[in-house]
Amino acid sequence: MRCLPAAQKPRLSSATAGDGFTLMELMAVMAIISVLAAIILPALANARERSRSIYCVNNTRQLTLAWHLYADDHEGMLPYNVPMETPARTNLNWVNNVMTWDLSPDNTNLNTISEAALGPYVLGVTSIYRCPSDRVLSAVQIAAGWTQRLRSYSMNAMVGNPGSSNSVNANNPGCRQFLNLDQIAHPTEIFVFLDEHPDSIDDGYFIDTEPASSAINMSSVPINEWRDLPASYHNRSAAFCFADGHASLHHWQNGSTIAPATPYEANLPIQIPNSATEDTDFEWLIEHMSVEN
Repeated sequence: MRCLPAAQKPRLSSATAGDGFTLMELMAVMAIISVLAAIILPALANARERSRSIYCVNNTRQLTLAWHLYADDHEGMLPYNVPMETPARTNLNWVNNVMTWDLSPDNTNLNTISEAALGPYVLGVTSIYRCPSDRVLSAVQIAAGWTQRLRSYSMNAMVGNPGSSNSVNANNPGCRQFLNLDQIAHPTEIFVFLDEHPDSIDDGYFIDTEPASSAINMSSVPINEWRDLPASYHNRSAAFCFADGHASLHHWQNGSTIAPATPYEANLPIQIPNSATEDTDFEWLIEHMSVEN
């Protein structure tokens, strides 16, 4: 009886043995991947933020379209835009909520938007009231499982009915309050909506004024200060939409305009140094709020 030969272990040829990566080759590949990631990931992040900024600008455009539709239905009269610092609340206002860092239902109750003056003119699309880059929450809101607040935009305090009997804005009596669409002689220059800093936004009423003189140093030189602060989510820029319907990002130049998008960090009011190079942003915004009476 013939026996079969014992199985022999296969030998690796020199060609087969050399097909794997050496340690040096693997390290070189990993280094290349790291370099590519360092180049590509920031570009992807920039592209994502660019997309959010476009979305934000479009939101302000849609809100201004609703604002125009409201005026068309009310013989040119603009919606109410009143400060809600008092207990008095009304759905006649363009929005009927006050943003806070606590668990107030105003932060999440969509009825404060949909049942307010502009609600019927946005066809129920309440998402346009929030900038996609605004995901700022307080610790207590995060602990409660919140993912976002409902509004990022405010309206220029100098457009709309301020709620006073004489139709004069008590916060800025030296400037014209635009009650009717036809009163805005230069609609390309007057903004209606902007995205506001999350620590400043509170109600939907955005106001800043230029004081006549300083009460601090008793001099004749005015000290400007941010009472309400615009947002700077988009690479130090904020979205604005103007009365003619065009919208764009405005890039801030001064450090005093940029505050961390963090609860309780704005420390308002923010005094602006008396300098031609430090108040550029503030002066631009004041010039685009209204005109002198």
